[in-house]
Amino acid sequence: MKTLGNIIWLLVIGLWTSLGYFFVGLILCLTIIGIPFGKQCFKLARLVLTPFGDVVKTNFDAHPIANIIWILIVGLAMAVGYCIAGLILCITIIGIPFGKQCFKLAKLALIPFGANV
Repeated sequence: MKTLGNIIWLLVIGLWTSLGYFFVGLILCLTIIGIPFGKQCFKLARLVLTPFGDVVKTNFDAHPIANIIWILIVGLAMAVGYCIAGLILCITIIGIPFGKQCFKLAKLALIPFGANV
């Protein structure tokens, strides 16, 4: 199921979303202040490419100031977006596994600093 889920995810949404995070990460890495945030975009890009089978462990205490800045700027909006997408996908029986992956992505999108994938 993990391989099939990753293939379907990759074809439907993973490739485009991953490319988006990758290019945003590149743009953020052009500035010195944006480098830590760009690295987190690369982490999101890797997870959103093939999320099935990966586990996200968050650690807010590792970088609390960076996580607060991330949450205030983009994290909260991204997490809410992933939660809404997850709820919509969970309405259908076929979409439940994909909805679960959206909830996993919401956790990483909210607190990426110090998180391990």
